[in-house]
Amino acid sequence: MEQEALIPRVGVITEIRQDTPDVKTFRVVSTDGKKLFEHIPGQCAMLSVPGVSEAMISITSSPTVKEYMEFSVKKCGCLTTWLHATEPGQMITVRGPYGNGFPVDTDFKGKDLVFIAGGIGLAPLHSVINYCRANAKDYGKLQVIYGSRSKQDLVDYKEILDEWCKDPNMEVDLTIDNPQPDWDGHVGFIPNYVKELNPDLRKTILMCGPPIMIKFTLAGLKELGFKENQVYTTMELRMKCGIGKCGRCNIGNKYVCKDGPVFRFDQLDELPNEY
Repeated sequence: MEQEALIPRVGVITEIRQDTPDVKTFRVVSTDGKKLFEHIPGQCAMLSVPGVSEAMISITSSPTVKEYMEFSVKKCGCLTTWLHATEPGQMITVRGPYGNGFPVDTDFKGKDLVFIAGGIGLAPLHSVINYCRANAKDYGKLQVIYGSRSKQDLVDYKEILDEWCKDPNMEVDLTIDNPQPDWDGHVGFIPNYVKELNPDLRKTILMCGPPIMIKFTLAGLKELGFKENQVYTTMELRMKCGIGKCGRCNIGNKYVCKDGPVFRFDQLDELPNEY
C-alpha cells in the first residue's frame, strides 16, 4: 500500500461546492470515471497541481461512497488558492491514502460517539460521521457538537440540516461565536458549550479544530471527568511528505504521518514538550 501511495493518480474534478466564503468541496474521480482508491475514515491524500504546489488534505467523503472522493479545502495557501479559482473538468494528481485513520472497526464499535469540531475542523471528521451513519447498527448514538465564527462559516451546513439533523440516531448541537440577526441557535465558544451540554462520561470523543479550541475543550472535558484515553484527535496539518522521509512531522520518536495523524490524547502525552 505504501508503494502504491507514492504513485500519483490523475484525478478529474467533476463538481465544486461553495461551502463557506473560504471553503470549497471538490468531488474527484479517476479519468475513467471511477473512485481513485479506497481509504479509512480519517486518512489523507496529497493533492497536487504540477508547476503550482501540493498539499496534504483530509478525505472528507466516507469510504462507503464508492463512486467518487471529496476534499473540503480552505483557501489559505498557494495550492488552495489555485484550486478555489479552477472549474469542473480540471485535472489534478492525487496520491494516497496516508495515515492511520480512526479505529472505526475496532475501538469505536458498539460505542456512543461525540464529534466535537470547530470551523474547518469538521472536514476530517465528516468522513467518520458518515461512515458511522452508514453502518449505524455497529455504533451507539452519535452526537455532533460543531461551532464556527458565524453561520456563514459552518461547513456542510446544508447537509447538516437536511440529513444529520433528521437522522434519528444523531443529535446535532450547533453554535457560533457571536450573535447575528439570522441566527436563533446557541451563541458561544465550543469549550464552554461542551461543558454546558455535559456529555455522558461513557461516550468516546473525536475532536478536531483550531489548537486553542482543542486545548480548552480538552481541559473542559477533563473537568467533566473524561479521561485522555477516551478522546481522539487528528493532526494531519503537520503532515508534509506523508511517508516519514522529510522529517517535518517528527516529534520525539513519532512521525505524525506514519504513527498518526489520528492519536488518542494519552498517546500525545508521551511526546516531548516541543509539541
